[in-house]
Amino acid sequence: MSTDPWGRVDDDGTVYVRTAEGERAVGSWQAGEPEEALAYFHRKYDELATQVELLEQRLRGTDLPPAQAEATIVKLRESITEAHAVGDLGALEDRLAALSELVGKRREEVKAARDQARAQSREIKERIVAEAERIAEDTTHWKSGGERLRQLVEEWKTAERIDRVTEAALWKRLSAARTAFAKRRKSYFAGLDEQRESVRSIKERIVAEAEQLATSTDWGDTASAYRELMRQWKNAGRASREAEDELWGRFKGAQDQFFQARSAVFAERDASLRENAEAKERILADAERILPVTDARSARAALRGVLERWEAVGPVPRESRDKLEGGLRRIDEAVRKAEETEWKRSNPEARARAQNTVDQLRKSIEQLEGRLAKASAAGKDKDVKEAEEAIAARRSWLEEAERTLAEFS
Repeated sequence: MSTDPWGRVDDDGTVYVRTAEGERAVGSWQAGEPEEALAYFHRKYDELATQVELLEQRLRGTDLPPAQAEATIVKLRESITEAHAVGDLGALEDRLAALSELVGKRREEVKAARDQARAQSREIKERIVAEAERIAEDTTHWKSGGERLRQLVEEWKTAERIDRVTEAALWKRLSAARTAFAKRRKSYFAGLDEQRESVRSIKERIVAEAEQLATSTDWGDTASAYRELMRQWKNAGRASREAEDELWGRFKGAQDQFFQARSAVFAERDASLRENAEAKERILADAERILPVTDARSARAALRGVLERWEAVGPVPRESRDKLEGGLRRIDEAVRKAEETEWKRSNPEARARAQNTVDQLRKSIEQLEGRLAKASAAGKDKDVKEAEEAIAARRSWLEEAERTLAEFS
């Protein structure tokens, strides 16, 4: 019989292992020496020890799931309890017990981590739902709102699942928010289509009026009418893009047709007015020869001739008017001063000259008023303004002449 600290071989070849509960037969050995039998069953023990050691390394060196680790421990414990091996089986069981404690701690850690993750996931999903409900209720940026809702759904999918009841309740709210947003968006665009159709009708009416005015030659009133139509266009809002582009093209085409025709007429008129300005410059140059006044009577006669030629020429461009009228006024003032001096020498003659000047200016004003009436009737805003300014200048001269005449009374 052979003995060993952890086992023995009986005379009949039975192999025993020693445990805390006593000896237990683990096999028999009929061929060879008892030492060979013990060596064989020691190797069986070493295989079990290796498995325990590998499990220890996996538990301490990896994130082996507790359930998997515990299943492995149970399996190894069963293997050790029924092991056909010789060795310190109690030590292996103690090592497994220590591993079970480690797995228990690991399980608690995993559970705590899972609980924390679920709590965080619940917070995340509650935030997602709250934001989705705000979007569904408030947002009017439909494109970005829809995109954000899609992003929130993706965030929901990546978040860890929580308890089934809470998960279902939150998902129901999220779905309801998406549905509410979709309905509100659909309602908005339905109303927008109706509004755009109304705007299209208004702008079709505006375009029709604009096209009727395109051939008008009533430059002043028609230009005002186009400004009013443009104001109405801007206040009407926007139709659909296709209708807006088509109607605007027609409106602008009609407007351009009118204003281009008006510009052509005004360009021709401006050319004529520039010729008038050149003529008046020549007249003014002739009038300059009256100065200095040596004979008031002759100077006044010459100035009357100048005034007749001046009025016959007609209006001039605005930018030339002040200079030309000012030059003529300067000559008239010089003649008037000479007449005042003459008057001092001959009251009856001075009075007659003053009367003549008043008559001449009154006649000029009457002529200008007639021109003003014609321009107003024709709707020629520019001619109206020019006539009004010329009348105002002559009335100013008339006031001076009438004051001079009044001095003879």
